[in-house]
Amino acid sequence: MAIQKKLSLMIPGPTPVPERVLQALGSHPIGHRSKEFQDLVYSTTQKLRWLHQTKNDVLTITGSGTAAMEAGIINTLSKGDKVICGENGKFGQRWVKVARAFGLEVIEINSKWGEPLNPNSIKKILENDHKKEIKAVILTHSETSTGVINDLETISKYIRNHEKALSIIDCVTSIGACNVPTDEWGLDIVASGSQKGYMIPPGLSFISVSEKAWDACDKSNLPKFYLDLKFYKKSLNNNSNPYTPAVNLIFALEESLKMMQEEGLENIFQRHEKHKLAVSNAIQALNLKLFADNNSLSPSITAIESTQIDAEAFRKIIKDRYDILLAGGQDHLKGKIFRVGHLGYINDRDIMVAISAIGLTLLEQKIISTEKLGKALEVAETHLQ
Repeated sequence: MAIQKKLSLMIPGPTPVPERVLQALGSHPIGHRSKEFQDLVYSTTQKLRWLHQTKNDVLTITGSGTAAMEAGIINTLSKGDKVICGENGKFGQRWVKVARAFGLEVIEINSKWGEPLNPNSIKKILENDHKKEIKAVILTHSETSTGVINDLETISKYIRNHEKALSIIDCVTSIGACNVPTDEWGLDIVASGSQKGYMIPPGLSFISVSEKAWDACDKSNLPKFYLDLKFYKKSLNNNSNPYTPAVNLIFALEESLKMMQEEGLENIFQRHEKHKLAVSNAIQALNLKLFADNNSLSPSITAIESTQIDAEAFRKIIKDRYDILLAGGQDHLKGKIFRVGHLGYINDRDIMVAISAIGLTLLEQKIISTEKLGKALEVAETHLQ
């Protein structure tokens, strides 16, 4: 009988799950209307507020990060509302499609894939909106399809200056990886998903809702039922959920949040930063080119151009030979880039092994020399120390 392969996930999600979290996940289910589960919901809610750095409500939905983003849009806006959507990758593109599907008037702010959104473009439109017709700015913070992080701090300042527009932000791969101070930046809707920085399997999404956003909910006329956030808020006041939640994923969430609190927010952010620097600088030492600019690299994933070998073939070699799964390019980038995830439950060893596998594959293809591989590992180790 063949030994089961131990596949190492170096993708933007799902991400590796710690053993402590897996053990919690395997617990016997309990009734979701029981006192024990209500106590668990209270505990996870307090920890979610800590992670989001907010006093706002943080709601848990059984669904993916897309469910949380859609909920943020349909609960705060009405048909025909004018919104700005930032599009510089696959996920920004998705929010444009969702907004249009619900009959919103979309002003697109586009940047070339691989480049960050220009905050001044958003600022200019907001400042020229003298009648205050723009109801929201919708964008992705960490655009993992291209390895780019957008300047949310600056953009959020421009949104606050407008006073009327809401910020509806996809923080699916930035929460738990880099600093997202929800209250300090005045963010209204922050959406995230469980299989990313939270270090648990897919199936839960989270959405923090400001008082300004709750006020907007009272005026929204877009259709909703399962994703009606008012139901979730009412239930949360009783430490419950309006529908049957994924009970065992809540067990896992409690354990993962405990681990995060033990590590501390600053240490979590520093770990992701050093892994980003180790990967990005080692990749360049291997004579490969980063897809994103050095000044806007995502802390969650590094996108790498593949000019000397087809990216899909390269990924297959690494998966078959080293049991490491890297992410590919999406849409027109398929076969042109590959992506190394360093999000969530990733340690220094994982980083060194991934760089070694990439370097050895390049060496076997006679694309680099042994000296180049040695230099790349030395560069990575410098950043990890």
